[in-house]
Amino acid sequence: MAGLFGRSWEPLVRRLTDRLPRSRRERPRSGHEQRKRNEHGAPQASPGRHWRFLLSVRSVAGQVFVLQVAVVVLLVVAAVVVLVLQSRHDTGREARNRSIAVAQAFAHSPGLERTLRGADPSAVLQPLTEEARKAARVDFIVVMDTQGIRYTHPIPDRIGKRFVGTIEPSLAGRVLTETVQGPLGEEVQAVVPVTGANGSVVGLVSAGLKVNSVTSVVDRQLPIIFGAGAVALALATGGTALVTRRLRRQTHGLDPAEMTRMYEHHDAVLHAVREGVVIVGDDHRLVLANDEARRLLDLPPHAEGRPVTELGLAPRTAELLASGRAATDEVHLVGERLLAINHEPTDRDGGPPGSVATLRDTTELQALSGKVDTARTRLKLLYDAGVRIGTSLDVVRTAEELAEFAVPRFADYVTIDLVDPVLRGDEPTGTGTEMRRAAASGIRDDHPLYPLGRLIHFVPATPQAWGFSSGKAAMEPDLRAFSGWQEQDPVRARKIVDYGIHSMITVPLRARGVVLGMASFWRSEKPQPFEEDDLSLAEELVARAAVSIDNARRYTREHTMAVTLQRSLLPRVLPEQTALDVAYRYLPAQAGVGGDWFDVIPLPGARVALVVGDVVGHGLHATATMGRLRTAINNFCTLDMPPDELLFHLDELVARIDQDKAQEGGGELITGATCLYAIYDPATRICTTARAGHPPPAVVHPDGSVAFPELPGGPPLGLGGLPFETADVELPEGSRLVLYTDGLIEDRDRDIDEGLERLRHALARPDRTPEETCDAVLEAMMPAQPVDDIALIVARTHVLREDQIAEWDVPSDPAAVARVRSAVTRTLATWDVDEELVFTTELILSELITNAIRYATGPIRVRLLRDRSLICEVSDASSTSPHLRRAAITDEGGRGLFLVAQFAERWGTRYTPRGKVIWTEQPLPGGGGREGAGAAEDGLAESRD
Repeated sequence: MAGLFGRSWEPLVRRLTDRLPRSRRERPRSGHEQRKRNEHGAPQASPGRHWRFLLSVRSVAGQVFVLQVAVVVLLVVAAVVVLVLQSRHDTGREARNRSIAVAQAFAHSPGLERTLRGADPSAVLQPLTEEARKAARVDFIVVMDTQGIRYTHPIPDRIGKRFVGTIEPSLAGRVLTETVQGPLGEEVQAVVPVTGANGSVVGLVSAGLKVNSVTSVVDRQLPIIFGAGAVALALATGGTALVTRRLRRQTHGLDPAEMTRMYEHHDAVLHAVREGVVIVGDDHRLVLANDEARRLLDLPPHAEGRPVTELGLAPRTAELLASGRAATDEVHLVGERLLAINHEPTDRDGGPPGSVATLRDTTELQALSGKVDTARTRLKLLYDAGVRIGTSLDVVRTAEELAEFAVPRFADYVTIDLVDPVLRGDEPTGTGTEMRRAAASGIRDDHPLYPLGRLIHFVPATPQAWGFSSGKAAMEPDLRAFSGWQEQDPVRARKIVDYGIHSMITVPLRARGVVLGMASFWRSEKPQPFEEDDLSLAEELVARAAVSIDNARRYTREHTMAVTLQRSLLPRVLPEQTALDVAYRYLPAQAGVGGDWFDVIPLPGARVALVVGDVVGHGLHATATMGRLRTAINNFCTLDMPPDELLFHLDELVARIDQDKAQEGGGELITGATCLYAIYDPATRICTTARAGHPPPAVVHPDGSVAFPELPGGPPLGLGGLPFETADVELPEGSRLVLYTDGLIEDRDRDIDEGLERLRHALARPDRTPEETCDAVLEAMMPAQPVDDIALIVARTHVLREDQIAEWDVPSDPAAVARVRSAVTRTLATWDVDEELVFTTELILSELITNAIRYATGPIRVRLLRDRSLICEVSDASSTSPHLRRAAITDEGGRGLFLVAQFAERWGTRYTPRGKVIWTEQPLPGGGGREGAGAAEDGLAESRD
């Protein structure tokens, strides 16, 4: 045992167990366990722990312990069995011999034959047999006749009864010994014949012992036997415990199967692993080297046991293995190989002295890592391209982003050529190879390539023309070979080569099956020519950019269509009127054309309607919706409705349109449109306003103060359910009325309250014209990137002077018509109106006043306004509107309105809260204007409002 588990085996066990996982070795020890370790590093196990370990038969130590204990126990048991068997054999033989001797001695006693032949043998023989039995230390002596009837017995009541046993052999003269179940129990007995003088058997004598008398001798010897066995077992257990304790420390509690599997795995790993493993002892001699280490280090045969400095290794490698110092991935050149060596001492944590080194061949890894780095760089290039290219929906800008991104990451110079329809947002025709240079970028600006904006017609021999027609990329690795690309422009081609540009890749910008143009990459400073990998990378890069360019092209087309539609729907020229000086600005959002609109609409009576509105959303739908609403408002204005009534009809129109679209199951709804409608009357200086979900207007007074009138807020158009209300605001002459959409005051970075306050500060200057006010407001309020359209109207108010207005109250008397006509004639003469216009005015007023007296009720009032035209108004309290009709030849009347319509340029009817007004307009020579004489007065109870 000592030879098997001595110190010579311990280093190997430690080397093997050091490679086991931590869980198969000792657990991390607490401070208490660390203090119980001896100077050799072995744990001082407590007796209970030690015996628990000994009871564990999984370990080698436990199995050895159990084996030795079993051997000792078997030896003790065998000794006891043998002793018992031997003792029983000897005692039985002695019992038979004693029984025979006693029986023969008694059978040969003198006088026994005579006694047997006597009258009462029992009386004589019973005392003699008992005395002889005790003297001979047997359990019984029985004398019997030849029939087996007892004459004597230790138990007197058995006398006279038949002997238990076999007597036939003894009757024949032989001595018989046997074991029988007698009266005293199991007995060992001998039967001896008693012969007479003539040699015949005259009786029998049997002597014997009970079996328990025989075994009691052995029982008295067993304590001695067991005591000796216990001492032997204790000695064996103690010795085994000492051996197993040391074996346990060396095997770390491994059972034989685990140790076998560990050796097998150890051997398999060392010979199968793709890393070299070298173990060096504390004497700097090679202890172990696996197959991979032998191959990598080119070790000689039988290298184990030799110093590492004598193995023919490179000096630096030999020095590292012999030094015992730690090293991590230290690269050594061994022959033509680059080896990464990890070197660690093994005497840490109580391990054996020495060191272990692992070796990896990194020669191929260096080449692979270079390819991996290249692939990673290209993947990152494509990822960055997806982030940097296509940030805007502008075709040219997207092309510029591609060119700027690729320089100098991929090429030294990049040019982007697009067909002209793409630049306009149209579909490319696909015929011809004319392209316009849309973008160019390079490391220097003095390159000889075609400049920006140049329309280039590529000849068929060029790679650009071939790529455009075939849709495939082309590569010219060496431009100095002049393989056909120079036919485009031989002089410029020579300049390009002389400049240093030596390699080129051209890739078609292909998106959705259509070629939009060509992207060309040029190298000059980079000495390496383009390769096949570069060609595939360029195709990936251009493919991503082509989709962005095509998206920008489609957006450009839609945006152009929407802008064209919007411009056709918005007012191009403001109408002529004298009530307001109007300036406006309309700025579409960067994201697309929206649905904001504005309008300036002249109304009868020198009044002017101002309109701003906003349709939620962007694009063609919003623009088309805006046009429909603007058209509807212009139509409603011809009916001269008040603002609240006009919004009511507009709301019904939007609701009806949405209802029709909902029933059709397609199209976007208009719900969300807002509108502000204001009517300014220069004769009264009253501005009547109503709004449908729109921000309130701003009023800049002549002194520069800014106010936002409190107007009733109605719901957006299309919601319905709530009425619209009007509010009247009196505006002094020279005030500025500012109408706008929410894109001016709302932004991502500010709310509506902050926007209104900024607008107040931007408007607070009285000495600016409407045009200057528009510029100042946009400069102060314009966001960096508008996300919504902005519509702005600034209107400075004017007032009709008293000498431009004449009014008369007319009694309900036909005779009053002549007096009014005379007063009008005098007023028109004062205004320097020509006679023809005076005549037609007299005729028009005569017909209107006569109709009012005849058909209307309430007070009748006549008003003349001299503005850009001559305006005649006749008002009454009736809500019945006259109708123009063509009278028959036989009719006596019905021609009054027909004559009015013939002589007047325009005429119509508008309703007021007190009735209606029938008005006419006649052009004045020279446009009228604010010049003119004062109004005449007469005695017809003239009054002015």
